[in-house]
Amino acid sequence: MVDQSDSPPLLEVDGVTLAFGGVKALTGVGFRVAPGSITTVIGPNGAGKTSLFNTISGFYRPTAGTIRFLGRDISRVAAPERARLGLARSFQNIALFRGMTVLDNIKLGRHAHLRTNVLDALLYLGRARREEMALRADIEERIIDFLEIDHIRHAPVAALSYGLRKRVELARALAMQPKVLMREEPVAGMNTGEKVDLMSEIENIKARGYTIFMIEHDMRFVMGLCERIAVLNFGKIIACGGPEEIRNNEQVIEAYLGREDDDDTENAEAAQ
Repeated sequence: MVDQSDSPPLLEVDGVTLAFGGVKALTGVGFRVAPGSITTVIGPNGAGKTSLFNTISGFYRPTAGTIRFLGRDISRVAAPERARLGLARSFQNIALFRGMTVLDNIKLGRHAHLRTNVLDALLYLGRARREEMALRADIEERIIDFLEIDHIRHAPVAALSYGLRKRVELARALAMQPKVLMREEPVAGMNTGEKVDLMSEIENIKARGYTIFMIEHDMRFVMGLCERIAVLNFGKIIACGGPEEIRNNEQVIEAYLGREDDDDTENAEAAQ
């Protein structure tokens, strides 16, 4: 099933299948991510969401099907090259260098785009110095001020709260100059206040022209933020559409959201 949204896709997944031996994690998955949109994949545990993210970002190679980014087939392109093309990913488990400062962690997000050779870097002259100064200015003006983390720029990551670490990870992803910002369960482990703050941040990021693609479990967060939702179940897309369409889709209700008269109504109530 392919999502037939009106806008020309920035990212297009078409018939993607992923198999590990005789076990299929994904089967014929297809959907599109339009420029400037917030698109989210939802589904129950074990549906294949992380496998899908790993396949799009280049950690897994699809058994069949194609992944197109900016009109180019990247199905066989290595993960570092996908990052250079503009696919920036953050992970569910925070992957920061705890002993380094906030600023140094953020700067690492730009390494894929730097052109300094080893000799320049060792001597810190010429191009290396110019690149470092331009990188620091861009990060400070475009990212640190925007995310309001100036007060912790020199703090070691290990000293930060969970919510601030998540914000630093977001800053590092933005430093990669992404055309699509991929976020895996961004509100996992957050309290209600942190979720509200993150929703505001994501809306502001979108307003700056970024395209955001996520997987997420928190239905209140998804339904209040996203324009397009794809639902994955047992490795297959069972529905694509806007929040209202997904909320009222019978297949989605049966597979994931549940009904209010069921024993477990948490997801259904969160979707209202």
